[in-house]
Amino acid sequence: MTSTASSMDSTGSTDHRPAPTAHDQASDLRPSSWQLRLRRFGYTAEPAGDVRERLVPPYARPGSRLWQTLGLPPGWADRLTRWSGWGGPLLITLMAGVMRFWNLGNPKRVIFDETYYAKDAWALVHRGFEVNWDKNANDAILSSGGHVPVPTDAAYVVHPPVGKYVIGLGELVFGFDPFGWRFMAALLGTLSVLMLCRIGRRVFRSTFLGCLAGALMAVDGLHFVMSRTSLLDGVLMFFVLAAFGALVVDRDKARERLAAALPPDVDGRVRPNAHPAETTRLGWRPWRWVAGLMLGLAIGTKWNGLYIMAAFILMTLLWDVGSRKVAGARHPYAAVLKHDTGLTFLATVPVALVTYLVSWTGWILSADDGSGGYYRNWAATDGKGGNWTWLFPDWLRSLWHYEHEVYEFHTHLTSPHNYQSNPWSWIVLGRPVSYFYESPSPGTDGCPADAGEKCAREVLAIGTPLLWWAACFAVLYVLWRWLFRRDWRAGAIACGIAAGYLPWFMYQERTIFLFYAVVFLPFLCLAVAMMIGAIVGPPGSSDTRRVAGATGAGVLVLLIAWNFIYFWPLFTGTAIPIDDWRSRMWLDTWV
Repeated sequence: MTSTASSMDSTGSTDHRPAPTAHDQASDLRPSSWQLRLRRFGYTAEPAGDVRERLVPPYARPGSRLWQTLGLPPGWADRLTRWSGWGGPLLITLMAGVMRFWNLGNPKRVIFDETYYAKDAWALVHRGFEVNWDKNANDAILSSGGHVPVPTDAAYVVHPPVGKYVIGLGELVFGFDPFGWRFMAALLGTLSVLMLCRIGRRVFRSTFLGCLAGALMAVDGLHFVMSRTSLLDGVLMFFVLAAFGALVVDRDKARERLAAALPPDVDGRVRPNAHPAETTRLGWRPWRWVAGLMLGLAIGTKWNGLYIMAAFILMTLLWDVGSRKVAGARHPYAAVLKHDTGLTFLATVPVALVTYLVSWTGWILSADDGSGGYYRNWAATDGKGGNWTWLFPDWLRSLWHYEHEVYEFHTHLTSPHNYQSNPWSWIVLGRPVSYFYESPSPGTDGCPADAGEKCAREVLAIGTPLLWWAACFAVLYVLWRWLFRRDWRAGAIACGIAAGYLPWFMYQERTIFLFYAVVFLPFLCLAVAMMIGAIVGPPGSSDTRRVAGATGAGVLVLLIAWNFIYFWPLFTGTAIPIDDWRSRMWLDTWV
């Protein structure tokens, strides 16, 4: 391998396994007789390429040629390499945060479903349950700076309270105004970029590819708009990504423990060993409990978190099967069933259930005399009677009835909406959602005085088109990589996309929207980053191949960044001449 190719190994490829050398292939064989005789004189074989490197692959490091090109001395190069694991993600997060918090209170309106969640959040943090607001409440809130009395009549709502409590926290700190009710969405959106950088780094074992995944999400229009709007789906995405990250950390910790349990041979190398691989207990695994908590918060935000929890549990158990198989288990499924399945269930399902119930504390503690939360008094009124009602407290029976009614609502919601879309069209951005639109006259609300005609001012929930269209190919790539190369990273990314996307195909007659796709957006960004790594080329490629790959990958990334800048006015509600707005309506269905 040339020095140039070596310097790029850690920055481009999704395959960081070193090319096997003749020494590595020979060392896989049983020691020869002359090696055995030489041991009496202190000879030991080099412990390279053992099973520990398969269980816990090392992080890729830039080659010396890169630092020489940059003119850095070796000492500074080592420091930069150590710091880049956090420094790179933090720089990208800073960029994402500046963009998301810039002019966050604009437009100073109640846009799209903020009319529900902003007010529900304010009621929750003050009453403990949602209330019915006057039809003119939005105008009163904006004109008074949020100084309005909170009604007392309970309202029927169809989403659990966690996401609204999160929004309400920002309102408590910064006020009941657009900046206040959008603050937590912007904060969680910014932190999700940091999480994706670190998750991508751990998954790909590459700081560059991890930072690339985070940077792609930072310049995605849908993520950007959802980070500046007080809706629930951005909160749900944050908790789902946090749960996935916790499971990835747990996977690494479990494999480290398996690797430590395998005894080295006389040469100091660790080889697969069936007994420790099948009998080692991996402990309570606290990161799985963290994942259970995050999944409970996700379900407590929106119910589609249930599908994601089921998919993630299956995924992490299959990871355990793969880990024990690599360690040498002859019956890895039986070993996982015996040692891992029970604790995995305990750390996720009960934890998520308890978290969900705790999120209803405000509703549970409200009065059951008709003045508390909606349906809070159902068990004492319409729900009286029955042979087994004494087994359950009234609050639990009332909550169960409430949940049943909500389920009926969700499964029968077919009211038409101008911006509803079929999930088949989401991945290609067939029908975005307009959160806000105004047509200011020249010289008003940012419309240039010389515009000649009215301007357009819109907040459009749409992904950065070139990123999403590239993701269509990236999804095909990760599926191929998973099915034919058995790459666990591709499988994990595919699982995240499938868990957030496929369940909606069961509800194609329901009124659903493109912005629901923000939940699996982080996994689309991971898929694109993985595809770009493949474009750059695998280790051992020629200089010509690497230069061509890096050029193609760089052009793609720059085009995605340009595309985000081009659509910036539509993401931020910036007034632009109507002809400029029309030039950005690339598809008829976007209008």
